[in-house]
This record gives sequence, structure tokens and C-alpha cells, in this order.
Amino acid sequence: MKSILKYFYCLSILLVTAACSSDDRIEIDEEKPTISVAYDGGFPQGCALLTKGETYNFRAMVTDNDELAAYSIDIHHNFDHHTHDDQDADCDLEPIKQSENPFIFVENYTIEEGLTSYEFNISVTIPDDIDSGDYHCAFSVTDVTGWQSRTSIDIKIIE
Repeated sequence: MKSILKYFYCLSILLVTAACSSDDRIEIDEEKPTISVAYDGGFPQGCALLTKGETYNFRAMVTDNDELAAYSIDIHHNFDHHTHDDQDADCDLEPIKQSENPFIFVENYTIEEGLTSYEFNISVTIPDDIDSGDYHCAFSVTDVTGWQSRTSIDIKIIE
């Protein structure tokens, strides 16, 4: 009986050792994707003035060390003077006001598989019948492992 127990004990140690000594290493992505409008053609830049009824191409460059998955654009009012984490520009803000008919544009898009850099270019028409004033344009990008980066830009919609 002792020899059978020794055999199972040795076999168990051998199996545990073999299972733990694999050369298959899983690399964990610890790097967030990047998003930038700070280049020629990036739009909008901080404090940009957008006119009602006009169409604009919102453009940003997104990159990732591994692979990109998706991006989004979110345009919303800033009539209450809220801020986002990464805003750089200090724009002149109008007085705080209540919204009556604010412009809201939120869209999500996927990125073709296998890309590590991509410039998106989204055409947006600013409606004539919305409230003018202070707005934010927020971009976000997500990579295939789920890391996300965001940036937000102060803009103003005018008559």
C-alpha cells in the first residue's frame, strides 16, 4: 500500500511540475490606446466656432500598440460649465443657462480588424434649430483588450 501511495504522490508532483513549466506565456496588454486631434487636419481644435447649418468633418488619429477595436464621438452642451479630465484650452464661456433644444450627437463606430493606427473622419451637420452656446466634443477609442482613452474639446456653436 505504501508503494502505491508513493507512486501516486510522485505522479502528482510530476503532473503539477509539468503543468506549471509551460513556455506558453500570455502577454497582457497594459497600454491604453491614444487619441489626438493635435495635428494638421485634426478637428475640432480647442475653442473652435461652429456655425449652425454647416457641415464639419470631425477628425482624429487613434493608435494602439496591439490592435484597435472601436471609437465614438459625443457632442453635448456645456451650458452648466462642467469639465472633463483632459481639457487643455480655457475658452471664454457664456453665462450658465438652461437648455431648451440642445444639440446632442452620439455615435459609435467599429474599426477594421488588425489596425494599430486609424484616422477617423465623421461628417456632422449642425442643425439650424438647436441652442447656440458652449458645447463639448468628446472622442473615445477602445482597443481589442478593452482599454479605453478619451479626450474632450471645448467648442462653441454660433448662429
